[in-house]
Amino acid sequence: MIARRLQPALEERLLHIPAVALLGPRQAGKTTLAHVIATKRPSVYLDLESPIDREKLSDPEFYLSQHADKLVILDEVQRMPELFAMLRGLIDKGRRKGRANGRFLLLGSASLDLLRQSETLAGRISYMELPPFALMEVAPGEMNTLWLRGGFPESFLAPSDAVSMAWRQDFIRTYLERDIPQLGPRIPAKTLHRFWTMLAHVQGGLLNAAQLARGLAVEGKSIARYLDLLVDLMLARRLQPYQTNAGKRLVKSPKVYVRDCGVIHALLNISDRESLLGHPVVGASWEGFVIENLIEAAPVRTVPCFYRSSGGAEIDLLLEIPGHGLWAVEVKLGLSAHPAKGFYTACEELQPTRRFLVNSGDERRALNQTTELIGVRELTAMLAAL
Repeated sequence: MIARRLQPALEERLLHIPAVALLGPRQAGKTTLAHVIATKRPSVYLDLESPIDREKLSDPEFYLSQHADKLVILDEVQRMPELFAMLRGLIDKGRRKGRANGRFLLLGSASLDLLRQSETLAGRISYMELPPFALMEVAPGEMNTLWLRGGFPESFLAPSDAVSMAWRQDFIRTYLERDIPQLGPRIPAKTLHRFWTMLAHVQGGLLNAAQLARGLAVEGKSIARYLDLLVDLMLARRLQPYQTNAGKRLVKSPKVYVRDCGVIHALLNISDRESLLGHPVVGASWEGFVIENLIEAAPVRTVPCFYRSSGGAEIDLLLEIPGHGLWAVEVKLGLSAHPAKGFYTACEELQPTRRFLVNSGDERRALNQTTELIGVRELTAMLAAL
């Protein structure tokens, strides 16, 4: 089993916080990590998609009170939002009896639903996100496999590319036909599949709701609703533009990414590395892969964004890191690629603390007096060490 980088931080939170909500897309490994945590302390696990476990909670306050001395793990907790108000009472009662922390580990696949329902737990809950496998969690020689197959454990660990592809296609189908309808939105699976595929085709592009709406023959507000849903499910990312008072005319639209590159490749029927390298989306796929890994590795409270002005100045990724200033990152796939003129122009305007060109190699050297060439694995390690 691959060790998850988040585990030590999760265990630390449970020592100091009554409830921890571990959020992430389905099949990212939340349940597996929770079971690992459970082996280290008295625990009880309930899967709220199981009728048997849901029946145990027909009188939730009575049942959970019987396990006040254990860590209670509630999986897919968004299925029973009515539990949140009751958890507040149990937490407060436990505090009065001297059992303040490490009471509940809540696993959820829909971030906004959890945030909306857990307002009553303010001051009693901490939120953490578990993405699929990241670059720092796999062996150095497995980077290309991770890029092709994505980080969902079943996909990444599949015995062949063909088995991995079949799993991802089933994963997409299950999300569209079963999981999303259970959350409430009444969006035809075929429409949402087309929308998801369109996002894969324009990976890393500026959000153009009007163009997407024309392609789907729907209203612009429907595009906003579809995108909100995929972002909420942690399947898509809106990367916001950098806000500055420099007086420049800046792009205001966010860039949109499908977060897992393996899902992109499944949506576009890219089944192997050779097909990927010959596909028009290859550069955007690599950019998204790098950006997701850098954001995941960055310290807590880092603000990720991008920069683009009407004059052509552009930076693929800006990381505003507490205590370390602004880091500018240009992403290129080829080993011989150099930053475009727009990158240097943007850096002159923003004066970032550090400047990097990230490519698919392992070499690290100075490109010039201000910019450093570095591999994505080494830069993720640098960010994690902060």
